[in-house]
Amino acid sequence: MLEIDRDRPNHRRIAQAVELLREGKLVAYPTDVNYGIGCDLHSKRAVERLRGLRGLDAKKRLTFLCEDLSQASRYARIDDVAFKLMRRLTPGPYTFILEATREVPKVVATKQKSVGVRIVESAAVLAMVQQLGHPVLNTTAADVDGAPLGDPRLLRDELGHGIDLILDCGLNLLESTTVVDLQGEQPEVIRVGAGPVEDL
Repeated sequence: MLEIDRDRPNHRRIAQAVELLREGKLVAYPTDVNYGIGCDLHSKRAVERLRGLRGLDAKKRLTFLCEDLSQASRYARIDDVAFKLMRRLTPGPYTFILEATREVPKVVATKQKSVGVRIVESAAVLAMVQQLGHPVLNTTAADVDGAPLGDPRLLRDELGHGIDLILDCGLNLLESTTVVDLQGEQPEVIRVGAGPVEDL
């Protein structure tokens, strides 16, 4: 575990995490809600390890943690209506479901041909994505019952056997993101979480 300030992350510690991601390793980190676990979306082995660690099958959509909407648009089709909504709500605790583009690696693609996209507020995650040069593929750090983990020590106890590095910023929120499907004519709330739904 490496201690890190979520809002003012140490550059060298972020660089350590990014190097591991490039090597196909798994890294856990503080997001703007709970802790996440991520990998390089271009590493087939890492994606398979990530799914295996959380017991996720190929149908389960993983989330792209993006630097901004411009980067997100490489991997997801964002029309004008979706763009205006996402610009208003990001960065923040929302995951948006959108149609995938051809830039999405095959190992990540689902039969639904859609992707989850997040623009996070966490400076630590943002710094990782910027140094990596493309989105981090993410899933929630959760216990065996699927409950989000906000304590890095519990995260280490539950999932540490399969994680190569944990960036520890102390206790984090236990909430999940609000998930919004933007593939239809109107936004559809799939899960209510930390992001207020009245803002939709």
